[in-house]
Amino acid sequence: MRDAYHEELDALTDRLVEMTRLVRSAISRATTALLDADLQLAETVISQDEEVDRIFAEIETSIFDLMARQQPVAVDLRMIITALRMGTDLERMGDLAQHVAKVARLRHPDSAVPPELRATILEMGQIAERLVTKTGGCIATRDVESALELEHDDDAMDKLHRRLFKVLMDPAWKHGVEPAIDVTLIGRYYERYADHAVRVARDVVYLVTGSRPHEIAVS
Repeated sequence: MRDAYHEELDALTDRLVEMTRLVRSAISRATTALLDADLQLAETVISQDEEVDRIFAEIETSIFDLMARQQPVAVDLRMIITALRMGTDLERMGDLAQHVAKVARLRHPDSAVPPELRATILEMGQIAERLVTKTGGCIATRDVESALELEHDDDAMDKLHRRLFKVLMDPAWKHGVEPAIDVTLIGRYYERYADHAVRVARDVVYLVTGSRPHEIAVS
């Protein structure tokens, strides 16, 4: 009976890792759709977010069932609580990738990204992919050291986000209000996507150690 119980706990981890793979693919394809004004790819990202939602719904159902049947305590309870939090953040990451794709769809057949910002947006997309890939590895291996590193890895995304605003506020900006709004929203989507990846990593630290990252002295 206990073996089956722990298999169910392990299944939660597997589902969370699968969610990281899906939201990584989503942000990658959304970035391509945005920069290439690829309507078909954008539509694919938008429609396939349902798969992320479906897995999260499975996680929620499993968690409520486990709590009702097993009344978990100690580490097992911590696993269940953090799994729900992680799933929530990952589901939101899928939504943010979908939002990027919706901007691409809205501006099709044009690109929503002015030429001078294409490299910055591409880099933001690449950083988002790296962050969620590392997050998935942390979930699978419960690697506290890597999870703690994400706090600093996210600094690169914040730097690019600030760079976007610098360009937007420059008197030389010549693209008008609508593109400025698009870029502001896009930058916010990537920045929030990265923040959610960091929050998942923080939950990995809490799961393994019982402490929050700020409570752990890093040598």
